Amino acid sequence: MASSSLPPLKGYNNYGVYLREKFGGRRVFKVIVDAGFTCPNRDGSKGYGGCTYCNVDSFTPELPRSLVAIRAQIEQGITRAKENYDAEKFIIYFQPNTNTYAPLATLRALFDEALSICPQDVVGLAVGTRADCLDSDKISLLESYTKHLMVDLEMGMESIYDHTLLTLNRGCNHQDLVSVLNQLAKSPLSLCVHTVFGFPGETRDMMLAYAHEINRFPQIKFVKLHHLHIVTGSIMAAQYKRQPFKLFELDEYTDFLCEFLPLLRPDIVIQRLFGISDLKLLIAPNWGLKKVRIQSHIDQAILRRAVCQGSQLASA
Repeated sequence: MASSSLPPLKGYNNYGVYLREKFGGRRVFKVIVDAGFTCPNRDGSKGYGGCTYCNVDSFTPELPRSLVAIRAQIEQGITRAKENYDAEKFIIYFQPNTNTYAPLATLRALFDEALSICPQDVVGLAVGTRADCLDSDKISLLESYTKHLMVDLEMGMESIYDHTLLTLNRGCNHQDLVSVLNQLAKSPLSLCVHTVFGFPGETRDMMLAYAHEINRFPQIKFVKLHHLHIVTGSIMAAQYKRQPFKLFELDEYTDFLCEFLPLLRPDIVIQRLFGISDLKLLIAPNWGLKKVRIQSHIDQAILRRAVCQGSQLASA
């Protein structure tokens, strides 16, 4: 397998570097939009209660949660990003819940409205969803925006094991994702898959195998790697309280990433190496550090150990 150049001083294909290079050195920032979607395993279509580990509020910033109107969310998000982070360009990110779980006309109206706000500064659209909430018409709608924007379609892989997905009340299986990935083999969409490491019952070797499964699909451009959180309001929080189970400590998770990254195709851009949660809702693991300190800890370990993404894959 042919290698690609990695960003200097990182050891892995970093999303921030990717965005700066793609958009001429400009600072690009994601603006999160909560459009009020639900999920098929919350509303009874496939189940109730949602995935056992999930409380949507735990990973959604307070600003979009507190504002109903999409315009207000985007305008305030852009203003905040400009003032606090010197952001110049923006990706509109439909994040909470399942953002293609609605009729086509509803989706078109929502996406069109969002993209009509500050169009001179918006360079991308990102849509988080589930593979079982996509069809050919919804895919065509998203692809229509690629004529002018980068469109990031983010799908939850979570685990590659059906018995885990069943235990998590996921409401779908891994083949659902594989089928959509195959359908999108030649799509202009930038495909991202989201994984979670540390589910009960999965061994280190089982989790390392996620890399080999992701590598099978050349259409996957981005990944988000998260560790499992236990958050207030989730079903798993009650399970953890009754019978606590092993969760990653920071050094353990760093060790795992240092083993995982060399197995991952080097052309894949890593949007995240770890997850963060609202500390008011987080039960465990609490590493006692802010996001920037966690990122620094992991990056320093990767550099110190000379870890290189894709280094353990055979060259073509």
